[in-house]
Amino acid sequence: MLRAGVVAVQGDVSEHADAIRRAASAHGEDVEVVEIRQSGRVPDCDALLMPGGESTAISRLLAREGIDEEIVEHVERGKPVLATCAGLIVASRDAKDDRVTPLSLLDVSVDRNAFGRQADSFEAPLAVTGLDEPFPAVFIRAPVIDEVGEGVDVLAEWDGKPVAVRQGPVVGTSFHPELTTDSRLHDMVFFEGDVEVGAVSD
Repeated sequence: MLRAGVVAVQGDVSEHADAIRRAASAHGEDVEVVEIRQSGRVPDCDALLMPGGESTAISRLLAREGIDEEIVEHVERGKPVLATCAGLIVASRDAKDDRVTPLSLLDVSVDRNAFGRQADSFEAPLAVTGLDEPFPAVFIRAPVIDEVGEGVDVLAEWDGKPVAVRQGPVVGTSFHPELTTDSRLHDMVFFEGDVEVGAVSD
């Protein structure tokens, strides 16, 4: 039984849970999805999902509950993380916002809401390294990655800017893969990448 934790202090919790269940089912795997709202649950997880939402609120709540340090330790142990939209901002090295305390899981800087307001949301077929066909990427008040450090692989670009990156076991996306019925990105991160769910155990 694989255990996937969805950081549930704020954001698209149920959508990520459904996506990883679909990805697990495609591989004949059983998965238990747990919602993480307080410290003590991350260490028991094989994989983590950091959803979109409001990055300032997510950052504040992670620090208040002591979840932030557990997420960093999770990555240090080589366990996979998928951080989407606001999750990407929190996972970055530089969020360019003093209200956000970044976790530095990805050596990138981000420009929050670079794609505009809610009204400027859009869906686009995105070529993603590792996927045979374009992914239906949903951009909602999306950040853009404006600086990429060494050791970070760019998986996808839109309008000449990186919108999906990978560094070790961490993948960050500007868009919301969980808001489609296409679970290929969750599949790639947790079941087909260099790091598989359950690869590191206690």
